[in-house]
Amino acid sequence: MTDRPKRDWDDAYANMAHIPGSEALPAQWAAEASAYQASGVRIDEDIAYGDHPRERFDLVHPDGDPKGLVVFVHGGYWVRLDKSYWTHFAEGLRASGWAVAMVQYTLAPEARIGQITRQIGAAIAKAAELIDGPIRLAGHSAGGHLVSRMVCADSPLSEAVMARVVRTVSISGLHDLRPLMWTEMNADLRLDEAEAVAESAVLQRPHPNANITAWVGGGERPEFIRQSQLLALMWEGLGATVDCVVDGSHDHFTVLDGLRDAQGALTQAILA
Repeated sequence: MTDRPKRDWDDAYANMAHIPGSEALPAQWAAEASAYQASGVRIDEDIAYGDHPRERFDLVHPDGDPKGLVVFVHGGYWVRLDKSYWTHFAEGLRASGWAVAMVQYTLAPEARIGQITRQIGAAIAKAAELIDGPIRLAGHSAGGHLVSRMVCADSPLSEAVMARVVRTVSISGLHDLRPLMWTEMNADLRLDEAEAVAESAVLQRPHPNANITAWVGGGERPEFIRQSQLLALMWEGLGATVDCVVDGSHDHFTVLDGLRDAQGALTQAILA
């Protein structure tokens, strides 16, 4: 893969450039998450799942005994943001009676994507020690990639933990990493073909227990819709329980809004 295709792959993945006003969103998320953290909801912060300072998650508790555990993995193209921007998106799941682990990880270029995949496996294993019952996984964008990797046949999860994973939803996820090799962000990601193939869920076999939905906004960049449809097409041919949902006219960021409401379609999809 030495010849760069004529397609502008940087533009294909440029979400904020195509959403007016989106440059203000990170500050808005941070403010809303901070207000949520101060709202009286019980949150255990900065639970360590490894030695690196970024190997931490927050655990948002429901009002009563949890029905089980949801693990949410944030996006940011593996190079930016952390768990503190997303806490308020736990509310729909928390209000439905589930404990929610909001996970962060070491960012590229300090970590390669394969290392981040293993970190998410370690985070889920640690959270699973703290909360009994079934486990549901959800992630947005790069986080969608990471949770889809958890239900590949070569998952870093132990079989004991995998047996508890009943549902996975990849929200606007990236499932074929090879095109990212032709983007400027690859200066930080450092993907070569071997790692891009190894870390692409669509190029791996699904775990026999995989039950996954690729969820994407209908108003997103065409590449994200293609990536979601691709996972469903590839894994359906390999016998997985998989589907693809195109959610109205939502863009890459408003697609998350349903997580704030217990009756939101996205919340309900994770809990299905």
